[in-house]
Amino acid sequence: MTQSLSIKELFNKAIEDVHKLTSKPSNDELLNLYANYKQGTVGDVNKPQPSFYMLKEISKWNAWNNLKGVKKIQAQVNYIKL
Repeated sequence: MTQSLSIKELFNKAIEDVHKLTSKPSNDELLNLYANYKQGTVGDVNKPQPSFYMLKEISKWNAWNNLKGVKKIQAQVNYIKL
């Protein structure tokens, strides 16, 4: 009998798989992965918005903030699907 993996186990496996990718995902894909990872591990944004001249950090913060209210488990499922 095979045992199915939990969402947490699948999430951790997906994190490992992302680190082993042979080609770099697009910027949009990277932002989606980042946002769902943060939402899935931390929850809603817990730090202030970066200064306007920190473009990369603002993009990451905005992507994460766009998931405000999404449950951790749902963000983990989204990450796995990505």
